[in-house]
Amino acid sequence: MIQIMNFHRWKLGEAKKKRRNYLNVSFYPSLFYNYVMCHVSNRNWYDRIDETVLLGALPLRGIAKELVTKENVRAVLSANQPHELSYFTPTDEEWKSLGVDCLRLKILDFLGTPSPTQLDEALSFIENHRKQGHNVYVHCKAGRTRSATLVACYLIKTYKWDHTTAWNHLTSKRPHARLFQPQKDFIRDFHLNQLRAEAG
Repeated sequence: MIQIMNFHRWKLGEAKKKRRNYLNVSFYPSLFYNYVMCHVSNRNWYDRIDETVLLGALPLRGIAKELVTKENVRAVLSANQPHELSYFTPTDEEWKSLGVDCLRLKILDFLGTPSPTQLDEALSFIENHRKQGHNVYVHCKAGRTRSATLVACYLIKTYKWDHTTAWNHLTSKRPHARLFQPQKDFIRDFHLNQLRAEAG
């Protein structure tokens, strides 16, 4: 029985490793696709969601100063795996030299959702900066799924919206944002938990 359990653990570990390798390999073509789409369609690299939050794709070094000077960004929240931030984005030290605070959360692409601890960290980070009048740039690779999940939860908590209203508002500002079933379930459950907390 123990051997069977160990075999299943090994198979699960192998499946996770293959998926992680696929995501690592697919990162660059996917990033290039997003870059092209922003130049040949009406997609923006980033969009303002409310008076505090901007939701966008990787903050490339070329737009970092623009985010600070034009958009008054003083905080950056990343929902990426470490390899996604290795080459094209400012380091924490470079952000710091621009007067920008950083929070990096490791969340898998496509089907990943934040852990409860990560979500608490993200919402506290945004709220702390919102109270100071700072703008916060929330991103993943494309600003469509992982970061959109975090921002939807921020909207639910901040404005007391249900998950459908929050998502409709978000997509009215960033139409190409997209959730898969795990993220849809996640923001729905977050809304239900907020209702329970308010009732309790």
